[in-house]
Amino acid sequence: MKKRSSLKHVLILLLCFTMLVITGCSDKETTNDEAKLSFEPGTYTAEIDGNNGPITVEVTFSADKIEQVNIVEHFETEGLGDEAMETIASLIVDEQSLDVDTVTGATVASDAVLQAVEDAVTQANGNILALKNDQSEKETEALEADVVVIGAGTSGTSAAISAADQGAKVILIEKTGVIGGASNYSWAGKFYNSSISLENDLEIDVEAEISDWIENNHWRVDASVIREYVTKSGETYDWLKEKGYETSFLNYSDEPLHVLPPYEEREGLLRTMLANSVEKNEGQIITETTAKELITDKDGNVVGVIAEKKDGTTLEINANSVVMATGGYAGNPEMVKEHFEFEGPNGGLSQNVGEGLHMAWDAGAKVPINLGGQMLHQTLARATHDLKTDYESFQASYPLMLTYLPNFMNVGPSGARFRDEEATLTAVAAANTSAFQGAYHYVILSKTQIDKLTADGMSGVQAPKLPGMPPEFYADFADQFTLETPWNDAQEVFDKMVENGDGFKGDTIEALAKNAGMDVKLFTDTFTLYEEATQTGLDTEFGKSEDYLLSYDEGPYYAITAEVNNLGSVGGLVINKNFQVLDDNRIPIKGLYAVGLESEGVMFNDTYVGNGVGVGYAFTSGRLGGEHAATDALDSNN
Repeated sequence: MKKRSSLKHVLILLLCFTMLVITGCSDKETTNDEAKLSFEPGTYTAEIDGNNGPITVEVTFSADKIEQVNIVEHFETEGLGDEAMETIASLIVDEQSLDVDTVTGATVASDAVLQAVEDAVTQANGNILALKNDQSEKETEALEADVVVIGAGTSGTSAAISAADQGAKVILIEKTGVIGGASNYSWAGKFYNSSISLENDLEIDVEAEISDWIENNHWRVDASVIREYVTKSGETYDWLKEKGYETSFLNYSDEPLHVLPPYEEREGLLRTMLANSVEKNEGQIITETTAKELITDKDGNVVGVIAEKKDGTTLEINANSVVMATGGYAGNPEMVKEHFEFEGPNGGLSQNVGEGLHMAWDAGAKVPINLGGQMLHQTLARATHDLKTDYESFQASYPLMLTYLPNFMNVGPSGARFRDEEATLTAVAAANTSAFQGAYHYVILSKTQIDKLTADGMSGVQAPKLPGMPPEFYADFADQFTLETPWNDAQEVFDKMVENGDGFKGDTIEALAKNAGMDVKLFTDTFTLYEEATQTGLDTEFGKSEDYLLSYDEGPYYAITAEVNNLGSVGGLVINKNFQVLDDNRIPIKGLYAVGLESEGVMFNDTYVGNGVGVGYAFTSGRLGGEHAATDALDSNN
């Protein structure tokens, strides 16, 4: 196995030696005052805003030490934000420092704890400068493995487990402190013709499925990769079940969806699976460690990874195979805008900023011709977050629920209507039609309609069914989530939405258009034409069903600002059916593999349209890709 040239390292060492001579072998000078830790003993309380609400922290000091940091109250996500806060609290005490790295993937919660402890230090008349003064020396550590997997989300974890099961020594590195990635928030995966699906009499004609898939994507896909997923995903269900990660079957309009275990159990199950395979075979799981560069030899083969741990230690990991499972770039708004012209919110993981793709491209991987595809899914209302400050969750979700109903006119930022609003009944259709016309859209309603909602709930505006929101959106008000539940204080809620800047109001249509920044004439003409359709029952613009044409009648009128949730980028690397990454000539780069979102673009023309495919493909591509990576790595050792 060959490494990259070490000339750069030699030059760096020479430069460091010269600087040490000049500075008297000291890289940082501190005064005694800066280094001294002293506090007024006692327990101090601090409160700071977190991601989902206030976080209350109690810090106990002795005369010269932080004795304890307790998270008293918080509203962060179970299994992610809460664990991140406990991690930060422990680090502060263990290292007697505020210069600790936040837990990537839960940065807001991590920062909140650090800020709260800093507040408590101030209350205790402590020396904040001394607590932030990091004088530790960073080291380089060399490791060896058969397979390195970068990213411990669904696909990366599956790849690591699968590779270890083939007998490979695996090192799995993850930039956050969390195992499972986006699967910790997902709902269900699609596994075709799994044993449980067949037991429930749902058998999919896989040849017809593959044929339709290819045609629906205008043939601009790799049919061999689609075939690998469709024909082998059913085996993934049994593989997961055998390892203790059980999913439950759901016939979702003749689609074979497999609902993941309870949210709070998922990470623990994956960690157990890793312990029983990767760690049992002398491998390692190294979290809070970010891959920085792929190591290549003189022939361009990938032979390892350079990574950096949270304490600054550099890892140089030599391996025969490297699997990219880095989760895409949806957390990088500049990159999303550059490649997809999308400016909506990122509903995925903020740590997915695209460095994995850049590492692979730098190592010679081909940039795909369809780079830019995104996994656009749910519709969001900007108002929801701020309304929860003043109202219970059901009331705060009034604007959100209306974005999922076909009974209201939808217009773009210009004021022009852009779709048959029946598209709101299908998540992917709703998301993509909205994103195609701009960064956001408006849902228009009137005082007349608000009065109907107040009196009779959604049945009062002839809603055909409950809004098709993900279950987690209404989990805390499921008992009120019916068509008949009256919308108490609806007028007040929508006025508060406007006050918060998350929507607009006008006593007339012209005033609403002006206040919302729409073209007044364009919106007025659009509204007039729509009102005519509600009277005649004939929508000449988009052919909307008469069943969904609801008259606006009297104002005032409101515009709800609605946005599309981007769950993740789709693709960025070109692979073959063995999940090998291809170069510009579409030839496999020896030693380099890709699974999960980074590789998924070869199955879609421009953007994701699969219900459950994201999770199902992540598990399946990881399982299969890990096998191939391990087989090739072990063959290289022989």
